[in-house]
Amino acid sequence: MTRTLVLGGTRSGKSRYAEDLLPADEPLRYLATARHLPDDPEWSARIAAHRARRPAAWTTLEDTDAAAVVRAGGGPLLVDDLATWLTGELDDAGAWDATETPAAIDAAVDELVAAVRVAPDRLVLVSAEVGLGVVPATRAGRLFRDELGALNAALAGVCDEVVLLVAGLPLRLK
Repeated sequence: MTRTLVLGGTRSGKSRYAEDLLPADEPLRYLATARHLPDDPEWSARIAAHRARRPAAWTTLEDTDAAAVVRAGGGPLLVDDLATWLTGELDDAGAWDATETPAAIDAAVDELVAAVRVAPDRLVLVSAEVGLGVVPATRAGRLFRDELGALNAALAGVCDEVVLLVAGLPLRLK
């Protein structure tokens, strides 16, 4: 059993690379973390494009409790992506308007990392790498960058493999 974390920037090829790590003709659970925004047609089109390229043998799960899905087992699992999962957690906790990061965020991250550490099946996680750019001008931007960086670092610590995609090219970090 292998746990792989695939990191990359926007349009780096991280999702496609992660998908290619797993057999297209075998059953797989695909945890799609993007939340539907009915008033955002561009976001809906992005979700539809991701759905359309998934092989027929894969089962799409749309569940906000990523830790429970990872712990549950049931065969290979691809989680795409943790940046959108974290965004939902920050939304749910009211973190954008809080003066300090709510404790619920640390709890959710700790729970996910613990689940990944003991994942019973092949696991591929996709996450954005946002720490290579400028310091965001807004508190919300800095909060997201900092929390995602901490999540990625914690997951890298419990994964067997870590790959960074840059311009479509994979760099093996671990």
